[in-house]
Amino acid sequence: MGEYPSYSSFARFWLLDPAVVFLNHGSFGACPLPVLKAQQRWRERMEHQPLQFLDKDIEPLFDSALQALANFVKCDWQDLAFVANATTGVNTVLRSLRLEPGNELLTTNLEYNACRNALNYVAEREGVKVVVADVPFPVESPHQVIEAVLQQVTEQTRLVLLDHVTSQTGMVLPIAELVQQLNQRGIETLIDGAHAPGMLPLNLTELGATYYTGNCHKWLCTPKGTAFLYVQRDRQAVIRPLTISHGANSPRRDRSRFRLEFDWMGTQDLTPHLSVPTAIEFLGSLLPGGWATLMQHNRELAIAARTILCETLGASTPCPEAMIGALAVVPLPQGDALSLQRALMEQYRIEVPIVPWSDKAGRYIRISAQIYNAPAQYEYLAMALKQLLK
Repeated sequence: MGEYPSYSSFARFWLLDPAVVFLNHGSFGACPLPVLKAQQRWRERMEHQPLQFLDKDIEPLFDSALQALANFVKCDWQDLAFVANATTGVNTVLRSLRLEPGNELLTTNLEYNACRNALNYVAEREGVKVVVADVPFPVESPHQVIEAVLQQVTEQTRLVLLDHVTSQTGMVLPIAELVQQLNQRGIETLIDGAHAPGMLPLNLTELGATYYTGNCHKWLCTPKGTAFLYVQRDRQAVIRPLTISHGANSPRRDRSRFRLEFDWMGTQDLTPHLSVPTAIEFLGSLLPGGWATLMQHNRELAIAARTILCETLGASTPCPEAMIGALAVVPLPQGDALSLQRALMEQYRIEVPIVPWSDKAGRYIRISAQIYNAPAQYEYLAMALKQLLK
């Protein structure tokens, strides 16, 4: 198998185990040391004087963190709220909707399982219908995705839930075009952008989605449990947090009800959210050109890694390069996904997910590309797969 591959020189900023080839940044992210240290400083300040911090200091600190995030995703900070993760964001919107008999909730067959479960739960509770657009995969062009979704739109469609980047297949969907088409039809959109912040340039104001939720702990590399929910201003009166707390009947008039409810949902560790500005600043400082260069670097690394795997295994590419961000999948011969994933870890110390699939390919391997990864790691993976799939 050759020499065990090293990470890139940027891995010195992370705590990743050097004895593991970690090619699965996409699942939970990985937080760099400068950001972890910033979080620890916030925690020490909180524990030094808990009442001062949580009762008096937290509101302006929260505002500042939201403003930094809003600058990054390009929207008004008053339209953002911190939540624990994108699944929470999706649940928050779905469980706030006022649905009527006959309404339809539209999604795709590629939607993330946790969020699809939330959709099913709300539909069953409210007595409405879930409609699933069958997006082909492998796919030849973004147009196939647009066509598959719009074909399922009816006069009863109340809301469309779409992944910005699909979790299992690592595809960037044509969200801007879909949102535009659905807006023209007067249909609300909820975009599950779990992977998008830090992987793709975002401009939520221009995008025009009714609701958008995204994780910060993945490609923004913040501490775990940091995400945001964007809600258009004219819908904020309808959207309520999953936890109803003091803000519901606060007499204050200097802040919107949306702010009062979402900014305080009971005692919890808020330091991951306060660390977001540090993560944005630090990751943006790693390469000349800032975040735009970092996103492009990771995308090019993902495409190169996919090429290495496809050429070594004689596999075809399941989607065009235009639909790749910092995730990519490659089809594998039929077989048990979990056993192969375990073999890669146990025999080669490679951490990478194998995704079971219902088509003739049977399973896909999903690779992530973050700046701490190096091309040699994907070459090592390719050789390991070649040995295991003999």
